[in-house]
Amino acid sequence: MGNLFDLSGRVALVTGGGRGIGREIARTLANAGADIAIAEYVTANGEDCAHELEGLGRKSLALETDVRDSQSVNTTVSKVLDHFGQIDILVNNAGIAQHKPAEDMTDEEWLNMMAVNLNGVFWCCRAVGNHMLERGKGAIVSIASMSGHIANKPQRQSHYNTAKAAVIMLTKSLAFEWADRGVRVNCVSPGYIGTDMTKRSLSRKELSDVWMEMTPMKRVGTPTDIAHAVWYLASDAASFATGTDIIVDGGYTVL
Repeated sequence: MGNLFDLSGRVALVTGGGRGIGREIARTLANAGADIAIAEYVTANGEDCAHELEGLGRKSLALETDVRDSQSVNTTVSKVLDHFGQIDILVNNAGIAQHKPAEDMTDEEWLNMMAVNLNGVFWCCRAVGNHMLERGKGAIVSIASMSGHIANKPQRQSHYNTAKAAVIMLTKSLAFEWADRGVRVNCVSPGYIGTDMTKRSLSRKELSDVWMEMTPMKRVGTPTDIAHAVWYLASDAASFATGTDIIVDGGYTVL
């Protein structure tokens, strides 16, 4: 049967792959044998990651991409296909977070959250999905959140929670539509992960005390915890998995 986790000969496109969870996902898939395209809003971060992956012996390409803009996404996908000839794996990781009470939220804050965390996922799924459907194979993994299942406390973030819940339903919907055409669509829902973005919030005792109390494992996760779940869903080890959401949250949502 061989190594079902081996990604040799495959090409993965990772959005938001220049830092944090996205960078660890890119690194993990590269170590499994895949060549990697990095779609990154901050160009320097994407180029730095691509340079690191090339040091691992993988082919890599960094492309400035704004996932809020469908044309930017389409251009990136076309460039990846021109460069590599194929996309076997899409990881929708690009995302933003914000704590803001609903009553104080501006139109722009709501719309920007949806534009990045939901619309961007759909634009990428549509653009890459058409290519995968033509080939009759492919794996898409989106980064959702445990916040798509529960309302976090004590922070207020209705726009973030709503967008991530929608990503989970989008995943299920696309999985149904594409299952009989060889394209698997899944997602991973992280809990509190020790990235630079989360560490800023963890430094606030009024937040971290509640989060740790509500996490049965009494720790934050690591980007590697998420990357390994993505690796599984992207690999042949998950050949019968589609429409699923793997929650990686240290037990937070079981309470």
